[in-house]
Amino acid sequence: MPTLPLPAELSEFLARPNPAVIGTVTASGDPRTVATWYVWEDGRVLMNLEDGRARLDDMRRDPRASLTVLGDDSWYRHVTLHGRIATLEDDSDFAGIDRLCRHYMGQAYSNREAGRVNAWLEVESWHAWDQGKPWKPS
Repeated sequence: MPTLPLPAELSEFLARPNPAVIGTVTASGDPRTVATWYVWEDGRVLMNLEDGRARLDDMRRDPRASLTVLGDDSWYRHVTLHGRIATLEDDSDFAGIDRLCRHYMGQAYSNREAGRVNAWLEVESWHAWDQGKPWKPS
């Protein structure tokens, strides 16, 4: 796996509101994958989950996680980030989910009923593919 930090071209790719899938580890050791919103910031990833979600339980028990970010124009271009959930913080003011919703939808998050939790993924390694070959930014 390539070393950190990510090349600028990959950071620019991650800064866009691309589709993404998070992978966590269940209590039985099985993988759990779920589509998710994310924001790339200073080499870390912000995600936000509704309190009570199974993947939030996974993160609390085992911080290992990965995030695969797909190109919005082609899923043959993607970056996978491996790491650990370093921080879980209550999002009682909805600032985290609003930030993500604005990134993807251009507006604040509409559901103000359910509790929310911010999850920060600290990246330890990564790999990237472009059209079936390793993505080697220039």
